[in-house]
Amino acid sequence: MNNKKSFPLWAMLMSLVLIAGVLFVVGPLISAEKQKEKKSKMQTYVEKMQPGWNLGNTFDATGDETSWGNPRTTKELIAKIAEQGYNSIRIPITWQHRMGDAPDYTVDPDFMRRIEEVVDWSLDEGLYVMINIHHDSSEWVRYMDTNHDEVLERYSALWTQIADHFKDHPGKLMFESINEPRFSEDWNKDEPEYFTMLGELNDSFHDIVRTSGGENEKRPLVIPSITTSASEVRLEELYKTITSYNDPNLIATIHYYGFYPFSVNMAGATRFDEAAKKDIMDTFDRTYERFTKEGIPVIVGEFGLLGFDKFLGTIQQGEKLKYFDFVNDYATQKGFTTMLWDNGQHFNRREFQWFDEDLYAVIQAGFKGRSSHAMSDFVYLKKGENVQDVSIPLELNGNEFRNVIMNGKTLIKGQDYTIHENMLTLKAYFLGQWSDTAYGKQAELRIVFNSGADWKLNIITCDVPELSEASGSSDELIIPVQFNGDELATMESLYENGQNAGPADWTSFKEFGHSFIPSYETNEIKLTKAFFDEIKDGKVTLKFHFWSGEMIEYIIEKEGTSVTTIKS
Repeated sequence: MNNKKSFPLWAMLMSLVLIAGVLFVVGPLISAEKQKEKKSKMQTYVEKMQPGWNLGNTFDATGDETSWGNPRTTKELIAKIAEQGYNSIRIPITWQHRMGDAPDYTVDPDFMRRIEEVVDWSLDEGLYVMINIHHDSSEWVRYMDTNHDEVLERYSALWTQIADHFKDHPGKLMFESINEPRFSEDWNKDEPEYFTMLGELNDSFHDIVRTSGGENEKRPLVIPSITTSASEVRLEELYKTITSYNDPNLIATIHYYGFYPFSVNMAGATRFDEAAKKDIMDTFDRTYERFTKEGIPVIVGEFGLLGFDKFLGTIQQGEKLKYFDFVNDYATQKGFTTMLWDNGQHFNRREFQWFDEDLYAVIQAGFKGRSSHAMSDFVYLKKGENVQDVSIPLELNGNEFRNVIMNGKTLIKGQDYTIHENMLTLKAYFLGQWSDTAYGKQAELRIVFNSGADWKLNIITCDVPELSEASGSSDELIIPVQFNGDELATMESLYENGQNAGPADWTSFKEFGHSFIPSYETNEIKLTKAFFDEIKDGKVTLKFHFWSGEMIEYIIEKEGTSVTTIKS
């Protein structure tokens, strides 16, 4: 006899009805949720572009292709860029001096063919390609408020020709309506008429391309905000523009050059600290919420650091590497493609090598994940002092510490160093070998992790820098310096009453490379004309902060165009 309880037939039928009802209700909800999570065609397109590179200061130059210092672009260069791991290329183009007059504004056919040649080389290498209208934005489009009809006619004539010429090119070629559009000298000013004028330009661009035939009916189009900024109001206006077209093949674009004080090294922002990280996160979060989350993909069409416009040493090397690691990773998390701005300062277009191999190592590692780093990339040992253990915090970023290498040999754990959790300690016994050597870099340690780029740690012997008195003019003052192995981090400038002196007087810390420039080859610090142009007559106390932690005060006195120094 079966001892299990029998289940009434009516109950079984009721259960089946209930289950069917639940499946009917939940099924569409689950399907809708999956549909929401599914990436759009354009989002997939943009993610396949990652990472990207800019052919800067070439066709955007306002002379010829080589007038801004780069060699003529070759098929070999494009192939080398693809070999570096890049999947997309942005080709900035300035058309102003390659166009005829009204009413046709005819583009020089030889120039159009030259652009096509480089586009085709890029496509042949499997790269996604973006072409645009570049410095025209500041050369003539900017004056649309006072020259409205002519600007709109010229802009429309230009895109009519570009769209027609490239209409049969494959979909891996995309058009960007205009680079960093603005209608004022003030990059930060928002006026309703600015948004209206940009809207007119983008409307014309969208209509011309979409009605020009061939592949242009569905070609990906890239639309910027005012100045390609990610400010909240500009993102909102860009969102209104893009959604108004009801076009699934549109991409939003912003540019990002970092937290301003860090990006140019001023206001004491010498390190890639929490404020610099927060600026990245806030900017990308804001952009993600407005666009990517709403199904509109995003390209960071240019990124880098503003200080690079002066020279690569404006931002300290280790802090620079941390920035690039973080910004690439966070952008990738948000589904953005980032396109490195390179006007010739990063990839040597003659030798096909990176000027800064360590920077490229971090960028390359970022294609797949994150790199680890130490708090700093230097250890300063003051000459003649007793050497102590030096502990260096590590930020592993999900990786694992492996070992430390010097001159090809692995250091001995427990003797040369110890590692506890995320703290690397170099032992006094190991560091003592450099306690009384000549000033400067003594050794380079490579901290190795299981993934990402190695972190290089420089051992440097130093002493207090020595600044000598000097005299000069307000055009330029050269201060002789014995750096004694140290390097300058930043400079403060204060009047006798304690008020900030010099440019950007909202901070005492002046901009590196703008107000002051150190030279380790010639042993000097130069105070620039730009600095003295905003210095009142009288005494000014300068505070030179060095990376070892030393700070030296130095007094200058300006009287008219004459400048003398009084060593503090």
